[in-house]
Order: sequence, then C-alpha cells, then structure tokens
Amino acid sequence: MERASVEWGTRHSGPGDGDSCVEIANSPTHIAIRDSKTPARATLTFPTGAFSTFLDALKGYSTVTDFARFRG
Repeated sequence: MERASVEWGTRHSGPGDGDSCVEIANSPTHIAIRDSKTPARATLTFPTGAFSTFLDALKGYSTVTDFARFRG
C-alpha cells in the first residue's frame, strides 16, 4: 500500500477536545492507520481481515499507556 497513493481520513477517539486522532486509509486489500499529529512517522498497515482483530485487542484500553501495559 503506497502511502502517497491513498486518501487519508481523520477519526477522533474518545471524549475530550478532539486532540486524540488517527488517520485511516483503505485499499481493497489493506487498512493503514497513522497518528494525525505526525503523519510522516510510522504507519501501521494491516491486511483488511486483520484490522478488526487489532481493534478488538485495543478495546478496554483507553490510553497509550494502557496499551503499552497490554503489550508487556
């Protein structure tokens, strides 16, 4: 999935002032997400079917710190 060839859309996460956002790009075979504040940095790319598994793993973790604890 070429980063320059896809359209990115912003998604807000949780309550607050809208400061916690990610950008999501879809292609027929992959879904990519990146931090909206630093789009030139790392992008996570998943095969389309694996993205929902990733989201299910994140449920219940409200912050990056919570997710870091989940990862170990």
